[in-house]
Amino acid sequence: MRGKLMFLTGLAAGFVLGTRAGREKYEEIRANAQKIWENPTVQEAAGVAQAQANKLYTEGKDKIQASKLGEKLSTTGTTSSSTSTTDELLAPSDSLAGSKGTSTGTTY
Repeated sequence: MRGKLMFLTGLAAGFVLGTRAGREKYEEIRANAQKIWENPTVQEAAGVAQAQANKLYTEGKDKIQASKLGEKLSTTGTTSSSTSTTDELLAPSDSLAGSKGTSTGTTY
């Protein structure tokens, strides 16, 4: 799925940058892309994907903390400042969570 999305993104970018049709065609593509993104089905799928990513992140973080590596990291970084720094470095990006046009009503 990710490969297809990257391919389509590259294809769209190549078309927009390489076309000689001008600004009108660019605006048409942009409007269509915006319509697709604002579609409730697409927003729901994005919400599901975000929820799955957060779940996988949490599970992975818990597994690392329960492993020997996690134990080793917790014994070497016993100060609160290093723990908060580690959490900041490991926290998932919420750049899409608050995007304009989200219609699912789901809180991430």
